[in-house]
Amino acid sequence: VQLQASGGGLVQAGGSLRLSCAASRRTFRTSTMGWFRQAPGKEREFVAAIDWSASSTYYADSVKGRFSISRDNAKNTVHLQMNSLKPEDTAVYYCAAHTIGPYHDTKSYDYWGQGTLVTVSS
Repeated sequence: VQLQASGGGLVQAGGSLRLSCAASRRTFRTSTMGWFRQAPGKEREFVAAIDWSASSTYYADSVKGRFSISRDNAKNTVHLQMNSLKPEDTAVYYCAAHTIGPYHDTKSYDYWGQGTLVTVSS
């Protein structure tokens, strides 16, 4: 599975961005998909995940109520709507396809996109 993330950019605090991740294969439709982020000098951390049917979503406490994950299986895409952005949300955001294990664990994902940079200015 090849994943292509897009939609990053520079935004002021309080603003919004919508990230997208396009997958290359139909097997995407049966995979739980996740978004992670990595700030400079920090470890990659879980942001959100959505199961294959979009019936279950999971969020890190730091983004609950501000971010929303969704997917369109017909278009092999997953989105991350980010509202009320804060400077601490600045990071490279990665989409990933889950294989096995806890959704919040990077080791549970075998396929990763190249990342898209989100910069939130204060």
